[in-house]
Amino acid sequence: MKKTLLTLLATAAMSATALAADIKPAIIYDLGGKFDKSFNEAAYNGAEKFKADTGIEYRDFEIANDAQREQALRRFASDGNNPIVMAGFSWSAALEKVAAEYPDTKFAIIDMVLDKPNVRSVVFKEEEGGWLAGILAGMASKSKTVSFVGGMDIPLIHKFACGYIGGAKSLGSDYKVLEAYTGTTPDAWNDPVKGGEIAKSQFDQGSDVVYHAAGGTGVGVLQAAVDAGKLGIGVDSNQNGLHPGKVLTSMVKRVDVAVYDAFMSAKDDKFQPGVNVLGLKENGVDVAMDDNNAPLITPEMKAAVDKARADIISGTVKVHDYMSDETCPY
Repeated sequence: MKKTLLTLLATAAMSATALAADIKPAIIYDLGGKFDKSFNEAAYNGAEKFKADTGIEYRDFEIANDAQREQALRRFASDGNNPIVMAGFSWSAALEKVAAEYPDTKFAIIDMVLDKPNVRSVVFKEEEGGWLAGILAGMASKSKTVSFVGGMDIPLIHKFACGYIGGAKSLGSDYKVLEAYTGTTPDAWNDPVKGGEIAKSQFDQGSDVVYHAAGGTGVGVLQAAVDAGKLGIGVDSNQNGLHPGKVLTSMVKRVDVAVYDAFMSAKDDKFQPGVNVLGLKENGVDVAMDDNNAPLITPEMKAAVDKARADIISGTVKVHDYMSDETCPY
């Protein structure tokens, strides 16, 4: 009996090892690098959590330019990495080609929908988190003028802006929201100097709270807010700790969860292709509350956010999705 039990345990251990060996997860970041303190870093944190929880190593790569996308993705697939997660919508063209060439490889792309039998598309309701950020910005503002700095001027980033505008203006028609973008090319994600200059210009126009959705550029936006004695709002990762007491909140987008779930579901042989949509109801977006911004959040502000969150989840408040018609009605 004892020998049989030991044999069974040994077989189970070998099976577990074999299963782990079959999983060779990989993640490829977007421009700006994995330590951008925003979008890419959130993706990295999800991969790190998977490694910590499972003991399974993963492979990653930081591209330096758009020309590397297809080559990097094909190299990972040909090396047997599976699943492969891509952080960012800009991977769609490369994935369109490579996913067809490697039908047995599982791919996941964040912020883009690609209809392929071996691709999971993860998208977020950024507008819902933006609405909550807009409420906090409006309630914290003394001038009733707040602002938004986007990275690349594309519909996805207008989703962030539109929700923010709607949230701020839900407090009253006399609220004003300034809006600007750092560029029309991928370089817009990694230009903190320009981000800071835009924020300063908005402060000169009366804004006293600025929200960014600009990747690495946003580091400059938040620094400009500190330098001007204004408040900043972070994005994607929780950026409250970058300038404790100076960042009002961060609109957290759980890119880390998207990466973690893609890796874990593949490990458990439960990976499903198709579209995953993550909003407030799914805990995919929210505003960050912690010790770093606690002195800035009054009980009234917290109550207003809690009510808005509940109303959005219940459907009482419907936040417009800019990408549905590329308009913002607020």
